[in-house]
Amino acid sequence: MSETLQKCPQCSSPYGYMMSETVFVCPECAYEWNPTVVEEPQGFVVKDSNGNILNDGDAVIIIKNLPVKGSSSPIKAGTKVKNIRLVEGDHNIDCKIDGFGAMALKSEFVKKA
Repeated sequence: MSETLQKCPQCSSPYGYMMSETVFVCPECAYEWNPTVVEEPQGFVVKDSNGNILNDGDAVIIIKNLPVKGSSSPIKAGTKVKNIRLVEGDHNIDCKIDGFGAMALKSEFVKKA
């Protein structure tokens, strides 16, 4: 029986069973997969406003004026930000901006420099 069970690539459940000759099904998350097709894990991907993939250490340019809580002046469009760090969450870029300090930005408001 253990020959017909496979680990689910979606939720890691050890109870994936063969539904047909080429399809396995996970009883816990209902994910279906073909074990002969190798899928590349996507991982954590952050894209800028133009759809370019961002990486840690990239430089980006802010595309619109961004208001900053606690400051009377916004971050101006065209400001270049160097050495970004990607994090998971709503504001997925951590960086330091001259004159403002440490900030968290949304990737939809930047473009890759």
